[in-house]
Amino acid sequence: MTARLILPSADVVGESLVWDDARACLVWVDIIGRRIHRLDPQTGAHETWPTPGRVTSIGLRKDGGAIVGLERHIALWDWDGDFRILCEVEPDLPGNRLNEGVVGPDGAFWVGTMQNNIGADDAPLAIEGKRGRLYRLAPDLMLSRVSDDMFGITNTLVWPEPDRLITADTLDDALYTYAVRDNRLHDCRPFQSGFGRGLPDGSCLDVEGCIWTARVAGGACLTRTDPEGRVIAVVDLPCTWPTSCAFGGPDLATLYVTSARFTMTPDHLAAHPWEGGLFALTPPAPGCPAFRFGEPSTFPADTD
Repeated sequence: MTARLILPSADVVGESLVWDDARACLVWVDIIGRRIHRLDPQTGAHETWPTPGRVTSIGLRKDGGAIVGLERHIALWDWDGDFRILCEVEPDLPGNRLNEGVVGPDGAFWVGTMQNNIGADDAPLAIEGKRGRLYRLAPDLMLSRVSDDMFGITNTLVWPEPDRLITADTLDDALYTYAVRDNRLHDCRPFQSGFGRGLPDGSCLDVEGCIWTARVAGGACLTRTDPEGRVIAVVDLPCTWPTSCAFGGPDLATLYVTSARFTMTPDHLAAHPWEGGLFALTPPAPGCPAFRFGEPSTFPADTD
């Protein structure tokens, strides 16, 4: 498997990649670039929209719009115009921000928080410890905390089964598995850790139940982890900081990867101008489609 650059987007922190099957387009965000991308990989048509402050995640809605994680708020957005704020997450913790956000098989938007690691000047800030948690915004727009567990950097939200969630704490260099009961997380167990290259960021699931994970912070690769938590394949990438991945294209047979150039020196970027770009490769198995907010799904999700 060889990854190829398909868009030199030069994202500062590209994240939250998702395939919109209704429009046959990829959608993702650039957190520090304060923009949302949409790309048709077949035609190369590429659009961007500015966001009101940093944007951390994006998901699809049943009605064709988007649900968006901003720095501290969750909003609805319809590919143009204003962002309609639904709620502020952790209003009592002004030092935190949102990070990973993914629509689950229950049709809810699951989102994590973390201590803010980006300064007013967009320079990195040190993270002092585990201050983040995981939340669920239900289709009826009720926000609830799904666990009392604390996280350093919340990342990866995938559901191998409707009652099982796998998530990551990037600072722990580990993925964890939870049972999902009554919209809460229970029975946390280690799933995969100690890989040794970079740190886990975003992930996606293929039809064989394997999890593909972007290894950020110098990992320069994707891992494929089997349902038992064993890393069974490693794909080297031409970018240093891969951040998220999603299956897309016809039959969901292509794996796409976003990346970041945050904290990289001008000399490094001059020598590696594709950092922060969007990449594609052909994996051994196709992927699962994205879920949509407000639309509980049968499981496994219908791939027709």
